[in-house]
Amino acid sequence: MQKKIEYILQGKAKQITKEETVLQPLPHMDFRFANPFIVLHHKLPETIAAGSERRIHPHPHRGFSPVTIVLQGEGYHKDNAGHDETVVEGDVQWMFAGKGLLHSEGPSDKILKNGGVQEFIQLWINVPKANKLDEPFYQAAKKEDQPKVLEQDGADLKLSAGTYDGKTGPLRSFTPVTIVSGSISGGTRLLFPAMPGYWTLIYISQGKLCVNQETVEEHHLIVFEKENDEIMVCAEADTQILFLSAQPIDEPVAAKDNFVMNTMEEVNQAMEDYKSGLFGTLNY
Repeated sequence: MQKKIEYILQGKAKQITKEETVLQPLPHMDFRFANPFIVLHHKLPETIAAGSERRIHPHPHRGFSPVTIVLQGEGYHKDNAGHDETVVEGDVQWMFAGKGLLHSEGPSDKILKNGGVQEFIQLWINVPKANKLDEPFYQAAKKEDQPKVLEQDGADLKLSAGTYDGKTGPLRSFTPVTIVSGSISGGTRLLFPAMPGYWTLIYISQGKLCVNQETVEEHHLIVFEKENDEIMVCAEADTQILFLSAQPIDEPVAAKDNFVMNTMEEVNQAMEDYKSGLFGTLNY
């Protein structure tokens, strides 16, 4: 049976640094978290001028995984756990912050030098309390290493994490998390199987979808009921989507600044640890 739509959340502009503004449909004033999905930020297409020097300064994280899906351009990542990598259009990177680290991100050296268009989606994916202070790690999935799913004419969808449609994505997570991204051509109808009892979300980064007979415009996040097991969509224009599914983490969430913990006391401790230098340093 079809999953009913519970919320349609419009992305609102949110300034994350002095220079950077993103669309944020999650968290939203009408719906806070679909734990483990804590944050969804969409950096809209932006033309970076040749010779730019823009890059987000090193900042701390603890207790969750920032996950970036590159829609256009090239992204640079460096952290003080020893990871230094560039991801390009179609790639996905997953940094587990664990007990804490510093990282810097932004356009690649090539984009800064030559100019180009940047667009990406970043998710904050939570982990259970038992894993929040584990050792950090970094992983990336190249476009060509992500298997195609739901293959049919008019659909080009790739699986970066989880098991779906008989395939397994290359990125690993602490709890079951499925990430599918790609495009659906206008006029194409597509059935998404969905796991009963799991959170299921669809974000429309471009285009327009008819979902369960309801039209949803771009830059909206659809949150479905946990019951039932399928979602029928029809693209009313060429559309880019992000399909997310995950086993719920039924634990308290305390999220503030760059930290996702279970209590505000733990968040305050993370902030104090950062101020006292326990997160180390990073040359970027």
